[in-house]
Amino acid sequence: VQLQASGGGLVQPGGSLRLSCEASGFQLSIYSIGWFRQAPGNQREGVSCLSYRDRKTFYADSVKGRFTISRDVSKSTVYLQMDDLKPEDTAVYYCARSPYYITSSDNCLSGRTFESWGQGTLVTVSS
Repeated sequence: VQLQASGGGLVQPGGSLRLSCEASGFQLSIYSIGWFRQAPGNQREGVSCLSYRDRKTFYADSVKGRFTISRDVSKSTVYLQMDDLKPEDTAVYYCARSPYYITSSDNCLSGRTFESWGQGTLVTVSS
């Protein structure tokens, strides 16, 4: 079981990036996937989740309207499209899976039910 995040980089404020989370060793369609981030000196925080059963999505208030989570089961990949990036979005971004049907923002953003954390990808937003 492996989750590999990629797509990070340096971008100017207002710019966009698309992160990818490639899953291997398990069936993506029966797991909820979450994106989380950790900035230097800060605790990990939830960013967004996609629930496996109905593909319902959840977002942290700080990214609502700017980030979009989606998945392509045929490619075993979950994406995080990040638009209008701000310096405070700078962090290492991780993806993880949960065997549970995510039904609330708390379930998502707390990360309590998530496992198999992949290596992160660094996003730096700076001019």
